[in-house]
Amino acid sequence: MVRVMTIEDYDEVWELWNSIHGFGLRSVDDSREGIERFLRRNPTTSVVDIEDGKIVGAILCGHDGRRACLYHVCVSEKYRMHGIGKKMVSFCCEKLKEEQINKVCLNAFVTNIVGNKFWQKMKWNLRDDMYYYDLALNTENKTVFVP
Repeated sequence: MVRVMTIEDYDEVWELWNSIHGFGLRSVDDSREGIERFLRRNPTTSVVDIEDGKIVGAILCGHDGRRACLYHVCVSEKYRMHGIGKKMVSFCCEKLKEEQINKVCLNAFVTNIVGNKFWQKMKWNLRDDMYYYDLALNTENKTVFVP
């Protein structure tokens, strides 16, 4: 069952993130306080999927009023290939349409073979006409990858 994510889901979502090999977690942005701030700014667009009484999938989804971005799209390995990812992405996209957001993007690591296959299957466009730039404003916000 897909539903809107709340801060009360944080501990279970944190466990899910930490169960996924190669998942990148940021020390500040992905802390309870960071996620609470994100969910306050985007109260209806992030989702979790619950199966067998536990959270097995999650997406952080937010927008700036013009464009949306999906972050930390994941499904527990045991529950993959059951349409959960597709349901969650559709849920997020419907919520974004309700807020009159017309475009959504995401970043996927080149090494994320499973994730990239998923996005290709979902018919998302892989852009080859632009570069991605970023600038760290907080050097304490370190990314650690789950082994």
